[in-house]
Amino acid sequence: MTDPVFAEIQSFIDSAPVALFMKGTPMFPQCGFSARVVQILKHAGVAFKTVNVLENPEIRDSIKSFSNWPTIPQLYIQGEFIGGCDIVTEMYQSGELEALLNEKGIAQDNAA
Repeated sequence: MTDPVFAEIQSFIDSAPVALFMKGTPMFPQCGFSARVVQILKHAGVAFKTVNVLENPEIRDSIKSFSNWPTIPQLYIQGEFIGGCDIVTEMYQSGELEALLNEKGIAQDNAA
């Protein structure tokens, strides 16, 4: 039987080209790591959807098993798990994130 919380997580990931599971909201992040990933995505000029895991303990617990990744935030691009804050930061600084966004056909508004 499929885990209903995993199905909800997958549905959210499928609903947006760029999906971020974070603590808090883009306007009011509740942790520095989530805030940094939001800043990077905004700086990259990418539209993204978020789930505030603090509002849903089931998702907060299940996302770690879903991705086999122990920390939040978690970034998904076109359904692919990218990583957490450190990986996203490294990819952004090296230019890999922009290359991946281009490769996946994600529109970027670099004037942001």
